Amino acid sequence: MKKLLLMTLLLVMGVTFAVAQNQAEIKFDKVTHDFGTFKESSPVQKTTFTFTNIGNAPLVINQVIASCGCTIPRYDKRPIAPGQKGSIDVTYNGTGKFAGHFKKSITVRTNGKNEMTRLYIEGIMER
Repeated sequence: MKKLLLMTLLLVMGVTFAVAQNQAEIKFDKVTHDFGTFKESSPVQKTTFTFTNIGNAPLVINQVIASCGCTIPRYDKRPIAPGQKGSIDVTYNGTGKFAGHFKKSITVRTNGKNEMTRLYIEGIMER
């Protein structure tokens, strides 16, 4: 009985270890982008966050949510193979917003090792 229990435990541990080894992992080139100073007459600013799947399983982005309706993220919904790159395009639209400094967050949820990553955009909109 003890031998069977020990063999079962070793099998479960081995399967758990094998599953943990096959996991996607997202690594961004940068997590913050500063637009610097721009005029209220040109309120739309764009940037791209590039990432690599440094894991050994396909990476799936489940959700990308901005902290404000003035920030629009766009991303490819296809799985990213291990070693491949992907990107998230972010557009900030300051139309009708108060002039001055802003900082917005974009939450990225994946099937990867770190399930959540926060990206940030910031800048100063002048009159």
